Amino acid sequence: MNATSNQQEFITFSPSLQTEDPLANYWLRQVTVRLRREICWRWYLQDGITVASSSLLPPLTNKLTDALDMSRYSEEKFQFYQSDPTGKYLTDKLTVERPTNYPAVRGSFSWVVDTLRLEQASSFILALGLIVSFDHAASEVIAACLNDSAANYPTLALAQKLWERPEEVLAIADPEHPLWRYGLLQSVQSHSIVGVDWQSPFVVPPLVANRLLFPHSPLPQILIPLEDSAVKIASTKTKFTCADWQIVAFRLRNLADRLRIVPIQASRGSIPTEVIQEISGIAQRNVVELNGNQTLLENGVYLKSLVTLCWLTGQDLFISRDGSEVKEGEKNRYLLFLESIPIVIFIGIRDRQDLTHIPSDLLLPIVEVPTLSYSDRVRVWQEELQTTNPDLNQTIAECSRRFRYEKETIHTICMGLVGQDFQVSSTDLFAACRAELNLNIGELAQSVTPRFNPEELVLPPKQQALFEDIYQAMKSLTQVHYELGTAKAWNECGISVLFAGLPGTGKTMAAEILAAKLELPMYRIDLSQVVNKYIGETEKNLKRLFDAADISDTVLFFDEADALFGRRTEVKDAHDRYANLEISYLLERMERFKGLAILATNRKKDLDEAFLRRLRYIVDFPLPDVRDRQKIWQQAIPQKVDASQLDFEFLAKQFPLAGGNIRSIVFNACLQTAGTAIGDGQWGVGSGEGKFIQLRMEEIVICIKREYDKLNRSVSLEQFGVYAKLVERINNG
Repeated sequence: MNATSNQQEFITFSPSLQTEDPLANYWLRQVTVRLRREICWRWYLQDGITVASSSLLPPLTNKLTDALDMSRYSEEKFQFYQSDPTGKYLTDKLTVERPTNYPAVRGSFSWVVDTLRLEQASSFILALGLIVSFDHAASEVIAACLNDSAANYPTLALAQKLWERPEEVLAIADPEHPLWRYGLLQSVQSHSIVGVDWQSPFVVPPLVANRLLFPHSPLPQILIPLEDSAVKIASTKTKFTCADWQIVAFRLRNLADRLRIVPIQASRGSIPTEVIQEISGIAQRNVVELNGNQTLLENGVYLKSLVTLCWLTGQDLFISRDGSEVKEGEKNRYLLFLESIPIVIFIGIRDRQDLTHIPSDLLLPIVEVPTLSYSDRVRVWQEELQTTNPDLNQTIAECSRRFRYEKETIHTICMGLVGQDFQVSSTDLFAACRAELNLNIGELAQSVTPRFNPEELVLPPKQQALFEDIYQAMKSLTQVHYELGTAKAWNECGISVLFAGLPGTGKTMAAEILAAKLELPMYRIDLSQVVNKYIGETEKNLKRLFDAADISDTVLFFDEADALFGRRTEVKDAHDRYANLEISYLLERMERFKGLAILATNRKKDLDEAFLRRLRYIVDFPLPDVRDRQKIWQQAIPQKVDASQLDFEFLAKQFPLAGGNIRSIVFNACLQTAGTAIGDGQWGVGSGEGKFIQLRMEEIVICIKREYDKLNRSVSLEQFGVYAKLVERINNG
């Protein structure tokens, strides 16, 4: 460390490190010189060595002794800096005149010093935090100066030791000091980001350090300009005109010296960046989008580094909700530590509940991104597919109603279709739309795969006609809503129907067949998950359910609907009041639901009358008559079962059972007959050609008796005719 006359000027410990900012170079040199001088002094304290001839750093000593010796050697330390050749050389280096004429590029060290009006002590401490991020060699030197091999980051205690006027460092320990408020310095060990004590290590985050030292460097890849982040699609940019947005934009022009948050409420697949660009254009502000794994938001230090970087570069920040989901409580908790940084954060939300933990004085009015109208969807589809095929245009019209996808989703689907070797067909388009459908309903509903063919549904003529009317109504929605012009008056509503009847009369079968004929996905609503005993939770579940299902035409099947759609009661307490509110909310969402809602109930009389009035169709499923029962008996026999010995006319006439009971009886009889045949080694032997087992009247009669017992219904021996003695033996054990 001897001084030489021709020694090259250094900025940091590592050679050839220079920054773009002359003032940063000056203060980094000040930090480096002071650290070197402190190392020389520590060498001097070791056995009176006056020249650090060793290549090793000074050995560590007892910290208590080190602290007590500060006053003892104060005068001697001052003399050392004036008399020791190396100490004096380094002290003389500190007298270099500070630059005064320098270009303060926005975001640079110089710009920060001028903008925040930092005094010299603050400038020095900012440079002390910078040197660790800029020069890898500084960590070991700092550890030696702190007398702690594990302390690789500076502290305010070190700053006080190095600075000539140590009392000035105290003001910087205030968490409201600009260095902390603007996120230029951040604590290494604390996630609270509110300042440090004397021994807390601090650093200038690398993202911030790079901008301070190299203000012309490009933004990190995690931040991309909004005009580059928007999805590039064939359709022209949507033009928005909304007075509310203009009010928000004008308020942003006069942004005060603190954070402002603009909530952007958007549906899945929409492009909120278009709206933000409109607002930022009016407000004359630049916006960048966070383009990365949003779990990084759980790291408050990193989030504050990004916000500080945006402030340095004069950018606002858009944090969307796409990609990995972050718990809103976590995200919002860290937003509270950013209040002093004067930028705008556009934050994507799905619901107003997402803003619960954000102080209201930080929030500007919610900006809602409008969903595409039917005509907009048709236009986007046509522009993306660039088609003039009239058949495909007709399919586009149907897809635009059935699948209420937003612009980005349509773009994604078309990217998989356009450019293929084959011509896009109507079948391809429907298949691609269905493949994209991903309802985020979770545990609230289960997907249902239809099991039955239309021929298996046996209904009286009146009910069969109603069933066909429902099918035709769903097929005609596009033409009626958008060609005849009923969409606006009826809010583009779908169809709501009620299937009422005793268990086993075919309600579920009819729903599955209807879904299959319409080629719509079907979901069975799990009422045990939807209905919640806690006030307000049922309404939240219903909102989540309908919001997800409204993305496309869907069949929602509510079994045992009376549990959810029951009569409103007289209000006796808060629970009654909220229960009635839930029913009212449900009625309102049912009217707005754009798909097919099928409610099944065994207790029609228990349903709320106001709800019944809102239903488009009500189908009563009666017990089948003799003719229909005979048809059900015949259809219930599996193909590989020989039923030539069964008297279907007798079974239909004697036992007034529902279709579900008949299928249960046949299934149980097959189980018993197959088990006996396997045990006797007669599986598939003696039955008709291609048949595996043969059902006899004896097995059927036994299963009928057991079915009646299961239903707790009485049946007379006379109904069994010639099989009465068999039933009597069963009764007698």
